Amino acid sequence: MRVIDHWVAGGQTATNADSPVPEGRHGDVFDPNSGQVQARVPLGDAALLERAVAAARAAQPGWAATNPQRRARVLFRFKELVEQNMDALAHLLSSEHGKVVADARGDIQRGLEVIEFACGIPHALKGEYTQGAGTGIDVYSMRQPIGIGAGITPFNFPAMIPMWMFGVAIACGNAFILKPSERDPSVPVRLAELMHEAGLPEGILQVVHGDKAMVDAILDHPAIGGISFVGSSDIAHYVYRRGVEAGKRVQAMGGAKNHGIVMPDADLDQVVADLSGAAFGSAGERCMALPVVVPVGDKTADALREKLIPAIDALRVGVSTDDQAHYGPVVNAAHKRRVEDWIQTGVDEGAELVVDGRGFRLQGYEEGFFIGPSLFDRVTPAMQSYKEEIFGPVLQIVRAPDFETAVRLPSEHQYGNGVAIFTRNGHAAREFAARVEVGMVGINVPIPVPVAYHSFGGWKRSAFGDVNQHGMEGVRFWTKVKTVTQRWPDGSPDGGNAFVIPTMA
Repeated sequence: MRVIDHWVAGGQTATNADSPVPEGRHGDVFDPNSGQVQARVPLGDAALLERAVAAARAAQPGWAATNPQRRARVLFRFKELVEQNMDALAHLLSSEHGKVVADARGDIQRGLEVIEFACGIPHALKGEYTQGAGTGIDVYSMRQPIGIGAGITPFNFPAMIPMWMFGVAIACGNAFILKPSERDPSVPVRLAELMHEAGLPEGILQVVHGDKAMVDAILDHPAIGGISFVGSSDIAHYVYRRGVEAGKRVQAMGGAKNHGIVMPDADLDQVVADLSGAAFGSAGERCMALPVVVPVGDKTADALREKLIPAIDALRVGVSTDDQAHYGPVVNAAHKRRVEDWIQTGVDEGAELVVDGRGFRLQGYEEGFFIGPSLFDRVTPAMQSYKEEIFGPVLQIVRAPDFETAVRLPSEHQYGNGVAIFTRNGHAAREFAARVEVGMVGINVPIPVPVAYHSFGGWKRSAFGDVNQHGMEGVRFWTKVKTVTQRWPDGSPDGGNAFVIPTMA
């Protein structure tokens, strides 16, 4: 049995073939295509975390003292190594997650784009300077690392989201402890190996595996100064609350129910092509998927539905290594059951199930975790299946009678991660972008994930904390500002009153 071990300083062990099943608690890593267990991962405890923290404490001061340009050079080498190993990494990611290999490459590439941004850290860390703020007084600020950071990442992007976190944190001079999802942990371990190969000192990036016990240990450890989390909203709220109560800075990204507004003047052929990928790509296991489409007016809705049905029927569901497949299986059996239960909930609530993806079986892979694409029409905001995140290959049509309703639907939803509007009308697009209560907006862009030098973050129950992921927001999160007010007197008394608070008057 293959064992995916921790990557902790002073005893790094990576993925080992044909190792004995680990003693103690462990998690099963499935092959989503076959439904079979392909590996096991030991679930760490507070003692393991303590070992990682001790190594991080020992290594971080030296790394922080390394000038930013040299830190950036390590990231440059890491980027080159990931690119050289892209094909192997994509296949490894695909084998545990289930997303098709082409999508796995995209997962890795979007993470690398943040690494590219982090390579510019010497510029991003420059402070501010004011000469002559007062007579003979200069003021300047500097950004310094927080010390030790931690990341708790989800199963759906096992390469991209870890790189979003550790790339910027490490570039800023921090040590970083990564707790990836135990469902697909091999790629995060491999990324740590490549960082070490790129020249990162031992102890600066470490990987620990675990479940809630490890998460709680991270949240409570007094030496960890900042935590970044991506996952479901309930857990994000828990992580944020417990981390803040422990005195840490926390950014916790939660769930989503992203809407796509379709105006009557939209190019419906393009909309259908965009929706096919945005709703069903990666089997819908994306926090920036587009699972709700809001056509404005019944005429638009009827025309869109007519075009969607054959497009959905043409989708090819296949094994993750099938170059012709549009998407592969979901990550495990429990998640497959969850998605199918939500489909049944929609039926029970009175939504019209136009295309039913349940019961899909792929010949030769009958035990795999496959779900066919599903389409609902006449979904209403009162339905629980609309209110909650399904996180599967399910698209819901919610009809809006007018533009005002289309703005209100995503604005009043409990989640506020992303939204898109499809239109040829610039005024409508501008008005929508300005008024909608959602953190990331696409105009004729179905998955509006910002580029690496901007930032990623939603509103409402999609994000807890005040600072977004990556870009300059990430630099601000992983550093703390120190402001210095200095005076170099010439030896002559200034005649001031030392007991009065200094001013620049």
